[in-house]
Amino acid sequence: MHGDHDAFAALATGVVDQCYALARMILRDVDRAEDAVQETLVKVWRELPRLRDPDRFDAWLRRLLVNACMDQGRTVRRTESVKLIPLTLSAGSSLESAVADRELVDRGLRRIPVDQRVVLVLHHYVGLSHAEIAESLGLPLGTVKSRIRYAMEAMRATLEADERGTSGAMIAEAGS
Repeated sequence: MHGDHDAFAALATGVVDQCYALARMILRDVDRAEDAVQETLVKVWRELPRLRDPDRFDAWLRRLLVNACMDQGRTVRRTESVKLIPLTLSAGSSLESAVADRELVDRGLRRIPVDQRVVLVLHHYVGLSHAEIAESLGLPLGTVKSRIRYAMEAMRATLEADERGTSGAMIAEAGS
């Protein structure tokens, strides 16, 4: 593809939405996700001629995107972002409970380190296996498994702390 702008444009068009969705889940911020995707596409343009195995393009692209997200996560302080509310609800759920659940998960994800957030998103949202995550990120399988375990423990602790805080606020309110 050595410098073929049209071929690269077609390639980028085919992956940009998927990259943005993944970056948005990892970074939890619209602007930083856009920056990470742009940085990734620039790197793909520069490095694509050096890609030895085209069959590994998806894993290679994910690794570049995750690295760009990690860079964004390290250099930019947390900022508030717009939260989207799902338009469809599962049977028996209310809009209020769906919003509350989504906000809890969002808060939990914001509070865990980016390296743990990355593996959680790749595993639970993208649906990659531990081995696929290890391959995509260039990490040992054991590291991926431990990051997922620690991320789940951190999320659980965060959600439990939020629940205790809410219960305490309700008790204080009832006592007034």
